[in-house]
Amino acid sequence: MIKFYYHPSPNPAKVALFLEEAALPYELVPVDTRKGEQHAPEFLAINPNAKTPAIVDDGVAVFDSNAILLYLADKTGQFLPPEGSAGRGALLSWLMFVATGIGPYSGQAVHFQHHAPERNEYAVNRYLYEAKRHYGILDARLAQHPYMLGQTYTIVDMAVWGWARAVPFILGQDAWATMPSLKRLFDEISARPAAERANALKDRYAFKSEMDDEARANMFRHISKAA
Repeated sequence: MIKFYYHPSPNPAKVALFLEEAALPYELVPVDTRKGEQHAPEFLAINPNAKTPAIVDDGVAVFDSNAILLYLADKTGQFLPPEGSAGRGALLSWLMFVATGIGPYSGQAVHFQHHAPERNEYAVNRYLYEAKRHYGILDARLAQHPYMLGQTYTIVDMAVWGWARAVPFILGQDAWATMPSLKRLFDEISARPAAERANALKDRYAFKSEMDDEARANMFRHISKAA
């Protein structure tokens, strides 16, 4: 059975959605990042980057949410585009776009707006601009196609959904009004029974929600006196 190391944040949400869509049996292992559980030696042996999610599948450890999606899709043959080099090329291109663009810029935009010890307007403007630009590219793509790869619901849409859940927190409460096509996809996926089950995982455990000194020490070690 797959062990799924989980925290209720955007990247683990993608993997939770796949596991539920594919009806794969898994054991949920909570990792409370604000309590520092991602730095435990047992977890670092699975994911040396100390980030959630990670999985262990019959002794095979896989970390990074996008790598996990691709691993599980290849393993099961599910939620992939039609066979052929064109479909595979599009899959890899858009999946890496989420991995190298949407995720990092969203994370930095959140950090500098909400968690930096001192407000830095240059950093806020830089990362907000890039986050908006990247989400705008998704919206433009979805204005032309029902799903990111055309007519087929794939792991790329799951990857997009994981971060789209946080769009109002990242870009502001009025952001959805400027991205109707991305909002359409988000709403469609959120209404799927698998997405409802994936969202419900966060209620199984009492994850720490306060961003207090302990949480900052565990999540932002470079700015914490406790590091």
